[in-house]
Amino acid sequence: MSDDFYGGVDDEAAPASAADEATSAPESEEPTTHFGSADEFVRKQLIGTYRRRVMAQGSGAGLRWKAAWWESKEAQQRIEALWRAWEAARADPKAGMSAWWINHCDPHMSVLLSADGPFADSTDENRLGEPLPYTAPVEGTFPSDLQPPLYTQRPSRENA
Repeated sequence: MSDDFYGGVDDEAAPASAADEATSAPESEEPTTHFGSADEFVRKQLIGTYRRRVMAQGSGAGLRWKAAWWESKEAQQRIEALWRAWEAARADPKAGMSAWWINHCDPHMSVLLSADGPFADSTDENRLGEPLPYTAPVEGTFPSDLQPPLYTQRPSRENA
């Protein structure tokens, strides 16, 4: 073919292809998340929202949850997946959260809370309507929080 086909433009002046631009573009940063870790998600979202009565092993049939959930590798991976899916669902204001509950939360929590799941030998309990039990991991196990504490004192009327 002749150079006229390309409008007489030499290779050096030709516009870069999309592939060239992708390789020369600066690497994008990891997308921002609402929570800084799976542990922050558990503390500030999951245990207060997903309220189920859990019973200790030996208390008969019932759901099981371990306050130190992070001690189980399976639970760590499932809850990390739940958190990441929740973060993605936030981006869809129409049906994102509904899909998260149906496709992610309910199936994972059913396995986690089952009598033969990773918390089968747990002795942790709660009462009907209470948040799931929680024990903080050793400091530094998870990245720092991105959100302020859930329960902060309101300023008194004198200070307002």
